Amino acid sequence: MRNVTNILLALVLISLYSCSGSDTYRGLWKALDERGQKFDINFDAKSFTVKDSTGKTETYKYKQNSVSIQNSVETYGIQVSDGKSYQINFPVADDETKGVIKDAAGRPLYIIGRSRYVQYEEIYGLK
Repeated sequence: MRNVTNILLALVLISLYSCSGSDTYRGLWKALDERGQKFDINFDAKSFTVKDSTGKTETYKYKQNSVSIQNSVETYGIQVSDGKSYQINFPVADDETKGVIKDAAGRPLYIIGRSRYVQYEEIYGLK
C-alpha cells in the first residue's frame, strides 16, 4: 500500500512540475509597472516575452507550479528558469481580463489588461 501511495504522489508532483501555462493567462497582455511604464507581455505554453516601450524584448522560460481559486479569485504560480517565482493574480471575481503579476513576496510588479492598459486603482477599487 505504501508503494502505491508513493507512486501516486510522485505522479502528482511530476504533473505539477511539468505543467505548461494555463489558458487563462496565455496570450498578449498590456502591462503597466509601478512607475506607469508600458509593456507588452505575451505568455506562451512554456515561455513568455516582455517588450518595453522602446521595443526591447526579453524572453523567459517558465513552469506553472500552482493554482489557487478562492471565491472565484484565481492565482497562478509560475517559476522562471532562473529560479524566481511569480504569481499571476486575477483579484476581481469572475473577471480574467485584468489582473496583477506579483513577485514572490506578493508585491505587484505589473498591472495587466487584455485589451488596454489598466490602472492599479481599477483593480483594487481605490478611485
